[in-house]
Amino acid sequence: MKNTSQHNYHPSYRRDIDGLRALAILSVVAYHALPAYVPGGFVGVDVFFVISGFLISTIIFKSLADNDFSFLEFYAHRIRRIFPALLIVMACCFVLGWFALLPEEYKQLGKHIAAGAGFVLNFILWKEAGYFDVASELKPLMHLWSLAIEEQFYLGFPLLIWLAWRIRINLVLVISTVLALSFGANMIGVHYDVVQTFFVPQTRFWELMTGVLLAWLSLNGGNKGEGGLIWGNRCMTRGGALCDVTTRQAMLMSMLSLVGLALILASVFLFNKTMPYPGARAAMPVAGSMLLILAGQESLINRILLSSRVMVFVGIVSYPLYLWHWPLLSFARILESETLSLEIGATAVTLSFILAALTYRLVEKPIRYGGHAGTKSIVLCILMALVGFIGYNAFDREGLPFRQKQLLLNNERHQFRKIAASDESRCLRRFPTFRGYCLLAKDSQPTIAVIGDSLTPGLFNGLKEATANDASVNILGLSLGGMLPLMGVSSYDNLSPYERQAASALGSSQMVSIAGKTASVELVVMVGNWTLYIDPQPDRKMFVRLADRPEITDNREVYRIALTRTFSYLLQQNKQVVFVLNQAGLNFDPQSCANNRPLRLGNEMRSTCAVSRDDFERHNREYREIAASVLKDFPSVKVFDVAKFLCDDQWCWAMKGSELLYADRTHFSRQGGSYIAQFLAPVIQEARLGRIQTN
Repeated sequence: MKNTSQHNYHPSYRRDIDGLRALAILSVVAYHALPAYVPGGFVGVDVFFVISGFLISTIIFKSLADNDFSFLEFYAHRIRRIFPALLIVMACCFVLGWFALLPEEYKQLGKHIAAGAGFVLNFILWKEAGYFDVASELKPLMHLWSLAIEEQFYLGFPLLIWLAWRIRINLVLVISTVLALSFGANMIGVHYDVVQTFFVPQTRFWELMTGVLLAWLSLNGGNKGEGGLIWGNRCMTRGGALCDVTTRQAMLMSMLSLVGLALILASVFLFNKTMPYPGARAAMPVAGSMLLILAGQESLINRILLSSRVMVFVGIVSYPLYLWHWPLLSFARILESETLSLEIGATAVTLSFILAALTYRLVEKPIRYGGHAGTKSIVLCILMALVGFIGYNAFDREGLPFRQKQLLLNNERHQFRKIAASDESRCLRRFPTFRGYCLLAKDSQPTIAVIGDSLTPGLFNGLKEATANDASVNILGLSLGGMLPLMGVSSYDNLSPYERQAASALGSSQMVSIAGKTASVELVVMVGNWTLYIDPQPDRKMFVRLADRPEITDNREVYRIALTRTFSYLLQQNKQVVFVLNQAGLNFDPQSCANNRPLRLGNEMRSTCAVSRDDFERHNREYREIAASVLKDFPSVKVFDVAKFLCDDQWCWAMKGSELLYADRTHFSRQGGSYIAQFLAPVIQEARLGRIQTN
């Protein structure tokens, strides 16, 4: 039913669909608050996609059938539905960020506000994803990626359907074609680049199109004689008249609702973030959502569970709840240095429910309904543009650092040492084909090469500082994040794009080859977070493979063979070799050890800024044993054990005195690189003297 002054059909209200929204949002909130207990709760977003596709396309199809579809009214309604709560949440994030975030964090928040206002945040997040990217838990507007995909869909979908309708192309054919193409892109993409497939619209549109197809069948499907579709213990003809159905049919619909719920719950509890997604796995929650909508509001699950008062209420506030819950959890993690206590998490979730209810009652309803629809839509668009500009301004001005000048000065030594552009330009002039971090301390031929994964820049900078006054030393740094500095080895995780997997062996070999073939290089320092590639990680599955022997799938055996090959090659090239045993990985954020934030939820800092020696030994034992067995055959290789300078009998420290040695759980801070370099430099000098004496 609709007002005669309005265009566009408005479907009858279904309580069970609000209940399905509740199931979706509760899954998402539970996953974000308690990921260990609800590991697949992220599939709630897929449920939202199906619901959105079903409801919005129902409006379009019925309005077209009535020759009463208005693009202007369609988009004005979307604006009044989406913009009010979104504006409030983004504005609150900007204000809270002003007091709580460091400049780099505020800069990123500003970029995300601008992208959120333009509904392109999914593309920004895809491009940001990388080895040194900030964890998603620390991005307060990360969740707006799904809203961006929905709005991108509705920019083009109504026009596509309108054109097909006008020129009388079979709509089922159009819908099925788009659905099939998108699903195919999803199935192919998940094997080549999981991150891209997760975020880009073309690999997600099939989920909305599933809801679209269901809406078309709802309005046009059914038995040949009646042209109706069965709903629970009723059916509806095209003319809208109700007809009786048999008990068997009612039981069938109830069975569909049970199967639909089972598929969604199975996805919620059986999936986890280490599994490539969406891919074929996304078909489970999508199919479950489709079955629950298809079963109708009189089917068993829909009538008893989804139409209950509690579920309907949660469903009604599901949109503002989705918007509020993630920023609150994310800011809490930021202010508590990633460590979110159960009490704070519960408080954030409770507050998100309260804010969602208030937002719906005081903001959404008054703006969404009532008069002056056109004026409201125009004002909302102006406000959205203004908020987007304010966010971009914070991004463009480097996070407005004037807010915390003194704190930034105090924190500088606790952060990553920034890579100097001059170091990169000097290096790339001499080694233009290298595609990783290429660093050269002085504008002359290098004498020492430091090669490895993302731990390399920290040691390069420390050694550059330690050898600055030695004219005979010039440090070359070659680094590829997440890649071993070993001959012919691919190293990648379960979410790496195919191109990264294919290029990994080439990049790793290139590091070793440049170090080996550069005549001026006397000594090679091999650096790596070796533990990562050998010791299984709880949320990151690593694959280490030999390019010429892919049949070997044991990371340990690959490591042994590749280490042997690399030592042999470098020694044959008449290089001295220093093999660096890596530092301890932390199980906490080291920033929690220092008073380096403008705002904290609590005043307590971590009292023991260290991991236990037993934990360190357990996680590092296996790779060290393999390395020791290989090193027996290469007595000329020097070994430098970082842990010797960080660990005592009980603890491996992330802090020495008042100096924080780690920038994050794995990498050294500026001060940490300098601290270790003062012990590594003499070992390098001793090895160089030994080479000179030997020659």
